[in-house]
Amino acid sequence: MRKIYYIWFVAAVLSFSYACNNNKIKDSKDNTVEKLDATTESIKTLNEKIKLNPKDGELYNQRATVYLQLKKIDSAFRDINRALMIDSVKADYLSTLSDVYMASGMVQNALAAIEKALIFEPNNNNALLKKAELHLYFEQYGKTLELTEKAIKLDNVNPKAYFIRGMTYKLKGDTADAIKNIQKTVEQDQKNYNAYMQLGLLYAAKHNRIAIDYYNNALNLNPKSIEALYGLGMFYQDNGFLNEALSTYTKLLLIDSTYKYAHFNMGFIHLVDLKMYREAIKYFNKALKFAPDYYEAYYNRGYCYELLGDILNARKDYKKALEIKNNYEMAIEGLNRLDR
Repeated sequence: MRKIYYIWFVAAVLSFSYACNNNKIKDSKDNTVEKLDATTESIKTLNEKIKLNPKDGELYNQRATVYLQLKKIDSAFRDINRALMIDSVKADYLSTLSDVYMASGMVQNALAAIEKALIFEPNNNNALLKKAELHLYFEQYGKTLELTEKAIKLDNVNPKAYFIRGMTYKLKGDTADAIKNIQKTVEQDQKNYNAYMQLGLLYAAKHNRIAIDYYNNALNLNPKSIEALYGLGMFYQDNGFLNEALSTYTKLLLIDSTYKYAHFNMGFIHLVDLKMYREAIKYFNKALKFAPDYYEAYYNRGYCYELLGDILNARKDYKKALEIKNNYEMAIEGLNRLDR
């Protein structure tokens, strides 16, 4: 048996997250609708402005950025090309072009665009940090740190640069420098949700109660954040605060009742910590309702049945887990126990 641990990859919080994100942040449905409405309104407003000022490259650049948020890559590409036809040497336009290439999976083109931007404006903070992110994408940590150091020398009040440095140190395994730099981010930008989340994760890994404060800071900025509630619940669970963990998972499920990991973890607590096997089965049932291929939930439900003496249902669940994941060691051990 094992708990499902929340993994939040660095790319989810970098500006190129749509290209290299392994585990995307799951936003609440309400927030998604609000953001969609806002971006749609932005398009309408920019359309009107462009009609009045058809030779304003900045307006095309802004609309390209909004199209990127809507994942309308072709439209973004058309607009940024229009902007570059008006001013082909503007670093901000080339930076947006880099984003469009990255969203299209054309990583080398993205790097070429940002390098061109830095030829025209070598001290452009946005371009420097975009290039730093690209080197982070390629796991070239030394180059990332060099670029962020240059950006900070040019402008010490640079929360994004400190954040990228912190994430780089995190990926290098240097927790102390990761925390130091990301704390610098929140000192300079007290509304940086991503930085609070990362500090929560870093301190949670150290079993330090400060993690609670950082998760709560993230929740103050986004009360419906699934990942912040899940991270907070995991911290409570890992450190033996079971009532707090169950309460936090319950709040999460009020926002998203389909979130399988919360159901699973509540089942795990009832199985392992509280020894309430029938109650645990109810939670594993809910996890499986929303994720029928969740083999770990089948195994844990089977283990509940085994402990209750229901050998027939235990065997069914262990076999089902093995159907979904071949050679799943724990299910094999479960069947062997039943055979003995």
